[in-house]
Amino acid sequence: MLTVCPYFHVHQPFRVKRYRVFDIGNDTEYFNDMSGTDLDNRFIVEKVANKSYRPTNRVLKELLDRHPEFRFNLSFSGTVLDQFEAYAPDVLESFQELVATGRVEILADTYHHSLAFFYSVPEFKRQVEQHERKIKKLFGVKPRVFRNTELSYRNDLAKWCEDNGYLGIMAEGWDKYLGWRSPNYLYRPTGCSKIKVLLKNYKLSDDIAFRFGNKQWESWPLSADTYANWIHAHHGDGQTVNLFMDYESFGEHQWEDTGIFDFLRAMPEMVMRHPDTSFKTATETVQSYDVAGEYDVPDVLTWADTDRDLTAWNGNDIQRDAIAATYRLEEDIMKTRKRDLIETWRKLQTSDHFYYMCTKWANDGDVHAYFSPYQSPYDAYIAFMNALSDLQLRVSHAVAEREAKEVAVATAEPASVEEEVVELEPMPERSQVPAPEPEPALSPRRWWEKILDAIPFFSRPRREGISS
Repeated sequence: MLTVCPYFHVHQPFRVKRYRVFDIGNDTEYFNDMSGTDLDNRFIVEKVANKSYRPTNRVLKELLDRHPEFRFNLSFSGTVLDQFEAYAPDVLESFQELVATGRVEILADTYHHSLAFFYSVPEFKRQVEQHERKIKKLFGVKPRVFRNTELSYRNDLAKWCEDNGYLGIMAEGWDKYLGWRSPNYLYRPTGCSKIKVLLKNYKLSDDIAFRFGNKQWESWPLSADTYANWIHAHHGDGQTVNLFMDYESFGEHQWEDTGIFDFLRAMPEMVMRHPDTSFKTATETVQSYDVAGEYDVPDVLTWADTDRDLTAWNGNDIQRDAIAATYRLEEDIMKTRKRDLIETWRKLQTSDHFYYMCTKWANDGDVHAYFSPYQSPYDAYIAFMNALSDLQLRVSHAVAEREAKEVAVATAEPASVEEEVVELEPMPERSQVPAPEPEPALSPRRWWEKILDAIPFFSRPRREGISS
């Protein structure tokens, strides 16, 4: 028996507008671009909804109605759910309709699509809990299998998930760690005793997500029948074929004129044509199969670029500078107990911001440029750091105000002042996972000089019709 476990990730960030140094101290709206361009969050959500979310949801609902055996998994960032509620409520309703069938599982994730686990485990935990509350509110379910941002994974993350009650965790099935073994089995993460890891079959997944519409690909055009035969070839070579990809692969990354919707519509029937092949959700997969061995990943593994590590987000000086400055704010931002400041800070943790700053070349660089709404990585860095500098000012003022009020109370001058506060747990000790070395905060002038002195500007050509 061979089963297929499809998983689709749905995400849109809150993109930072072209926030100028002159805006610092004057403009607190970092995400409100209304230009009708790729920095306009409402514009992007509406565009991708028309090209991808609405038509794909219709096809998937047809498949669920037609094939009782068909199943798949979804994960959502909290930021995309917030934007569905604000800009496209009908899209959210169509996702709720899919989940209501009982054959679509929702996975756990970070709310703000952040890499917080590798920089602050306490903040990571808060975002996972916030995500769980959102999923319960909108879909009425509690996730049982974990999927981290960008499929990022490491042994200690799996251990955290096991300790927090998850049955499974997803990761890239990468040759460096698998060796001669197949990704089509379940494995036990090193250091764990219960949780199981589901590994992405990256070849079969990327055939759809990246190669499907490429006319230079030797297998173009790819038919559902051919693809199903590729899956059937793994009988005797595993238990589960895990197909992990972005939801936007359908209609946005692979446009409708490639035939992607016809492919999706036909694929489940072609797969189930083999009598010993069916579909399972992630939890069903974990509960159905024993582990075939141990999966040891001591370093960070992701699904991005040829390196499959974190260098898509922290591979150069400007990325590391931006990430370090962001997480340095944690202690002070939590002291403020201001819901709006904390939420803004978390939106700035979204991994996309740092991805846009990547300066890789060759094929990896082309992919980064394709997805970025900015003219260059340095434009992304400038807008982000200007916004972060403004947030730093707001946080400093809020901390000073709070400390003044505490002094007033301590000196028996309890001037009653109404505050907007958010309930927070006491700050736990910082994790021992690798984190950026502390650096003095850079003023806007200092980081501007840094970029001019260290790295020359360059621009990349933009492409039409991009979003994520």
